[in-house]
Amino acid sequence: MATCGRLRLLDQCIRKSPCAIIQRFSSSSTFKASALQLTRTRNPVPKPEDPNKCIFGKQFTDHMLTIEWSVKRGWGIPQIKPLENLSLHPATSVFHYATELFEGMKAYRTVDNRIAMFRPMENMERMVRTAKRACLPEFDKEELVKCLAELVRVEHEWVPHSTSASLYIRPTMIGTEPSLGVNMSTKALLYCILCPVGPYFETGSFNPISLMADPRYIRAAKGGSGAYKLGSNYGPTIKIQQEALKRGCQQVLWLYGDDHQVTEVGTMNVFVYWINENGEKELATMPLDKGIVLPGVTRSSLMELAREWNEFKVTERIITMADITKALSENRLLELFGAGTACVVCPVDSILYADNKLKIPTMDNGAKVASRFYKELTDIQYGRTPHEWSYTVMEDANGDVSEARNL
Repeated sequence: MATCGRLRLLDQCIRKSPCAIIQRFSSSSTFKASALQLTRTRNPVPKPEDPNKCIFGKQFTDHMLTIEWSVKRGWGIPQIKPLENLSLHPATSVFHYATELFEGMKAYRTVDNRIAMFRPMENMERMVRTAKRACLPEFDKEELVKCLAELVRVEHEWVPHSTSASLYIRPTMIGTEPSLGVNMSTKALLYCILCPVGPYFETGSFNPISLMADPRYIRAAKGGSGAYKLGSNYGPTIKIQQEALKRGCQQVLWLYGDDHQVTEVGTMNVFVYWINENGEKELATMPLDKGIVLPGVTRSSLMELAREWNEFKVTERIITMADITKALSENRLLELFGAGTACVVCPVDSILYADNKLKIPTMDNGAKVASRFYKELTDIQYGRTPHEWSYTVMEDANGDVSEARNL
């Protein structure tokens, strides 16, 4: 009876202050990578013959990572097991109220045959911030990195032998309580799947794209959830992406406000390299304090690299389409490019805005800054340049994976 009474009290607390209860339980009880259980598949699928031709997110590896959570029991035991479908009740909260978040990361086969991830703790920091926003459970970031590293080790043969392809890592968390009430989910599932990927765009790794900028559509608003990696931020953009394709553009340039602020490119952060109004060479991107752009890992990496170069001004500032058009008319706009995990750096050569096609001189100017960013970042990712941002998963990818465990 005492136990039942405690459970009833817990239930009441959940309804009154759900997020506080989640944070209390998830921070005091976390999963441990050292307890991870591995079940290998008996039916491995063929690996792609040419990973450079792998379409993003279409082919998956043999195994997945799963970790269950409940508000009453906390985190369960991490498991790596054969890839399988999820079995969920029709009333599961993720289906009805989009209680879901995800991350996007990559593992690379380096030139010295290591397997390495790129700045995984940055992704974990963002994932925990998003979990708080979604009222999903927090976790120990380092323990999840270790679990992800073990999953990659198990699947190390899937990491492409290529310096233009990689293994994409998709950690995901969903609310799994079977309830139609608009409340915090008292159950959750954290899982991760992997897929080999080639260049994100069909045009290749570093070919320019065209953008549609239509102020009728916005991606996020102040006070909303645009700064978090929530699936609910992405689904509503698909229709606008289709509109861009119909109008002969490859991606959407998301604008915001009456002054048409330049915020993001598709699912990427956007950078402007120009000579500013004071005659200074400047690299500028939308600030994070408005809460309408995602704090991208590639975004922060480019800014850190540029500040190390110390060759031009690096700022976070609001840039409007009026600023862009004025800079174009005065020959001050040098380059415009997107940056994100999927494509790394993507140059822009035109913007369709107010029924006018603006020619962006990124490639005319040689895309010197964008291409330098692309080279320096991929040199780190593929191990051509040793760097602290490279997180080694396996020292020798030809070795026995059972000997590579370091949990």
